[in-house]
Amino acid sequence: MVNLTTASILLIGSFLLFIFLRFPIAYSLGISSILTAMYLRMPVEIVAQNIVRGINAFSLMAVPFFIIAGDLMSSGGIATRLVKLADALVGWMRGGLAIVNIVASMFFGGISGSSAADTASLGPILIPMMNKQGYDNEFSTGITCASSVQGMLIPPSHNMVIYAMVAGSVSVGALFLAGFVPGMILGIALIIYSLIVSKKRNYPKGDKFHIKAAWKAFKEAVWGLITVLIVVVGVISGFFTATEAAGLSVLWAFFVTFFIYKEIPLKEFWTILSRSLKTVAMVMIIIGTSAAFGWLLAYLKVPEMVAGGILGVTQNPILVLLIINFILLIFGMLMDMAAIITITTPILLPIAVQVGMDPVHYGAMMVLNLGIGVLTPPVGTTLFIGSAISGLKIERLAKSMIPIYIVMIVTLLLITQFPAFTMTLPALLM
Repeated sequence: MVNLTTASILLIGSFLLFIFLRFPIAYSLGISSILTAMYLRMPVEIVAQNIVRGINAFSLMAVPFFIIAGDLMSSGGIATRLVKLADALVGWMRGGLAIVNIVASMFFGGISGSSAADTASLGPILIPMMNKQGYDNEFSTGITCASSVQGMLIPPSHNMVIYAMVAGSVSVGALFLAGFVPGMILGIALIIYSLIVSKKRNYPKGDKFHIKAAWKAFKEAVWGLITVLIVVVGVISGFFTATEAAGLSVLWAFFVTFFIYKEIPLKEFWTILSRSLKTVAMVMIIIGTSAAFGWLLAYLKVPEMVAGGILGVTQNPILVLLIINFILLIFGMLMDMAAIITITTPILLPIAVQVGMDPVHYGAMMVLNLGIGVLTPPVGTTLFIGSAISGLKIERLAKSMIPIYIVMIVTLLLITQFPAFTMTLPALLM
């Protein structure tokens, strides 16, 4: 006789077991879903049907376009130009190169939308540069990794698109606008932290500010920055859908990379496209298997059990949102971001809405929360990239980043408890 409680334990328990055994996340989700369907005496085809249904969404067409556009821009010289622009604007301060790192990530995040792409593109430039000027390797790498999370918040962000698809009836344009201020606040928090550390450790100042140098750097970088305007202004104004804007951003990135900057030959396009398609395939497989896993969670009424458990402990909005953030932080340490968004949104979003949080506000909060997850072991992809670039061991790098984690969590709590940070721009412009 089938027992739903046993099935729930099998689904979640087998998934966690596969995760700890270091199975790829897509395999962990898929196999645990198949095992549970077999226990429930369902046709295994149901799992396959839900995988297909999970990726058969028009809004998800924007995801591969944003990934390809980000790869084109990161390969075509935009990273170097953004570093020069940031250096011309803020490099004159004490610890200026650390602030250059953060500001460059702010610019680059608005183009790539990816923490991993940001770190992989800017890290090889800035980490050796900072080390050469006397910055500690741990500090240089930690700031590079942490500042890259801005790319998940500042539009365009393919993670926001995935959330909009899963949440349903949430405007992608509103989510893009909601991410602007949190991304800026995170950048400002990291700048303040960098200034304090730089003064304490007497890190060097850069060259004095010159308006001509800043203008020259801006003229060289503006072609890449136009990508942000195409996407954000087009989507917010309603002139483009997110998918149309993403497709246009690919065409613009292609034009800028191969016909304006011309740092790589046209034949490299196929290499870039191949790399992008591998990323797209990985993301789509994770979204599909997450959808099947999420369907079984709903069938077993796990969301209702979780909601009842949380609201049974407390109905205080502040405490409920703290619990939700804690759950997301734990998931962020163990799973891929796309999988967490797909699985947890149907469970946790209704609870957040029930205590008065807007779905747009929740989306920005969740993306920032999961951005911390990509910096934490054992599954932090951005942390692994930073470790590979700097040569630091994961354990040593993660330990050195504890103060940065604290800064980011404080920022997360501010974004969570003050809706105006996320909701003002969408309210004004949409």
